[in-house]
Amino acid sequence: MFGSSSDGKMSPLCHCCGDSIENLKQQVSVMRKEIKNLRQMLDSAGRAHRKQLTSLQSAVSEVGVSDAVRYPPTPPSSTSAEATLEKGNIQTIPIGYISSCFSVKNGTPRQPTICGPSRAELRIQQSVFNNPEHALVGLEQYSHIWIIFLFHKNGHLSYRAKVKPPRLNGQRVGVYSTRSPHRPNALGLTLAKLDKIVGDTIHLSDIDMIAGTPVLDIKPYIPEYDSPLTRISIELEPYELNTNQTNLPALEGIYDDSETDAKLGLKGEQTDDADLVTQLSKDTYEADITLDSSRVIPQFSLPKDLSDVLEGVKIFLGKDDFCQVEDQVPDSSISKPPKSTVDRPCYGEDAYSTIASWIREPPVANLEVRFTPRAEQELAEFLPSHLSGATEHTRHKFNFLRSPEEAAAAIRGVLSADPRSVYRRTRCSDKLFFFTLDTADITCWFGQGFAEVLQIRPAQTADI
Repeated sequence: MFGSSSDGKMSPLCHCCGDSIENLKQQVSVMRKEIKNLRQMLDSAGRAHRKQLTSLQSAVSEVGVSDAVRYPPTPPSSTSAEATLEKGNIQTIPIGYISSCFSVKNGTPRQPTICGPSRAELRIQQSVFNNPEHALVGLEQYSHIWIIFLFHKNGHLSYRAKVKPPRLNGQRVGVYSTRSPHRPNALGLTLAKLDKIVGDTIHLSDIDMIAGTPVLDIKPYIPEYDSPLTRISIELEPYELNTNQTNLPALEGIYDDSETDAKLGLKGEQTDDADLVTQLSKDTYEADITLDSSRVIPQFSLPKDLSDVLEGVKIFLGKDDFCQVEDQVPDSSISKPPKSTVDRPCYGEDAYSTIASWIREPPVANLEVRFTPRAEQELAEFLPSHLSGATEHTRHKFNFLRSPEEAAAAIRGVLSADPRSVYRRTRCSDKLFFFTLDTADITCWFGQGFAEVLQIRPAQTADI
């Protein structure tokens, strides 16, 4: 396109070439503008999409979670489901969502026993069962239930091997020695009191969950299975015999061969295993009484087959791990569990379970809770949950709490356990503390060994 003259200089472009270059420049400029517009549109669409997702999540988790229609995913095939379970992977489906007197994490008790008057409701989703109330039949016979739930407000879901429990005031321990919500699988477990069941809804108290908490499962609490102390006492109860002098002669009849044979059904008939084990345990206990007592009880003889079985039971009872067997043996034959190499504190002479010492003696002591006269007056203005308050439109009503006195007890329970994080406790000790309980916003401050409630106002969002 360019010509050259004899002196080596470039010759000017021709008219047609110049027009073509200008057209190309204009087209490039237009394309750049279009690309810029497209980028702006994509950015705007991305922001709108994220905003929409945030608003939907907020609406589902905090506002309309109990009434939201949720459809479970298409169930996988039996083969793939079996392979998934074998690998330890499951697709969870919430059976319901908690409606609670606690609407935010701030001020929510860390354990259910901290705030007894705290109340909540759990409605079983119809998307899980066509007749949700059928799944609750028989549950009303229990006073407490285990609730397995998700810590759905964990934010970015970070977790570490060591954590700083608030009760340890900054000391680090392993995450699995605590009940920290920040763990690899954000699963929570709480023991709640079952007040009543109405249709497909469970009414609870003594809870530590916030509104919108997804519940994965519920199980009845059975002390005989779940409490080691209760289990031990119940298993030993049948063997607590009176060894008084006046009652000892009555034991002699047990040792009569014919009576023993008749009771155990050994004359040509098969003996029931449960009855045999029970009788053998009694015989072992009574034999121990013979050895330990200053009196001499008449000796007795047993058939050879029964003697062999009894001898095997005695050998079995001598093992170190016999205490873990379902059918326990008499108290006199029980040996304490083997001592562990770890020095664990043991509370009580006959304790069969141990816990970390900082649970019962934490570095952070309980606080005294005070109410200012203004706060007491403001709290008295709230109506209980069971009253309609139709004639008093100026007074606000609790959704869960049944009286201002119960609300005061709940506030004391929350604040006495010092709900502040370690950071707030050490770096922001001079700041006011705010939390929401049912339909009340509470303002308080912390001093040396006490917490004082300054103000109790109706929450901005009354429907929690």
